[in-house]
Amino acid sequence: MLDILNPENLMFMLKGAGFSLLLAFGAILFGCVIGVIMAAGKMSRSRLLNALASAYVEIFRGTPMLLQVLFFYLGVPVIYQRITGVRMNANPYIVGLLALSFNSGAYQTELIRSGINGVDRGQWEACETLGIGYATMMKEIILPQAFKNIIPPLVSEFIMLIKDSSLISSIGALELLYAAQVLGKKYYDYLDPLIIAAIIYLTLTLITSWVARRVERRLSVSD
Repeated sequence: MLDILNPENLMFMLKGAGFSLLLAFGAILFGCVIGVIMAAGKMSRSRLLNALASAYVEIFRGTPMLLQVLFFYLGVPVIYQRITGVRMNANPYIVGLLALSFNSGAYQTELIRSGINGVDRGQWEACETLGIGYATMMKEIILPQAFKNIIPPLVSEFIMLIKDSSLISSIGALELLYAAQVLGKKYYDYLDPLIIAAIIYLTLTLITSWVARRVERRLSVSD
């Protein structure tokens, strides 16, 4: 245990934790963009857009995250090679970010859609009465209120992404769990690194939850 707790090993694990946080943060942002687009598709009067958005949500919510990670890492390069005839070497970090983003986007689609539907209809009617265009109305009035309503589930999604980033270790990307596995292999002792990794994951999620509660309280006061 003392060998694993030396500063060099702890910094190695903290570096992995940093990559986990970056992946989760990037995924929640890209997932949010995807979620807004897909929520618009699901709320569209176009049957085609609605069907495409619904299919995306069902596929990414209905299949395991690990399968999605492996598909992006192993399957997409094969598809690319068959189409272009050129071999593609997938970067595990980019693959991990894409997989996490698309998975998160599917969940955020439903969150954003419910948030938009939760905005008082009077807001929509007031915008129509004032002649405010749809794009301006969504950007300036509806979406800000919708996101304010869904902050708690968005925080839960971010916490899930922090933990799900551990799946990227399956394709060789350095993150917290992968760092623990490397140290376990180095010292022939997997128990201690895994315990330390669990403590770091728990610390990250507790801090995130604490910050979220503070933000929620401030927003409730502003109401």
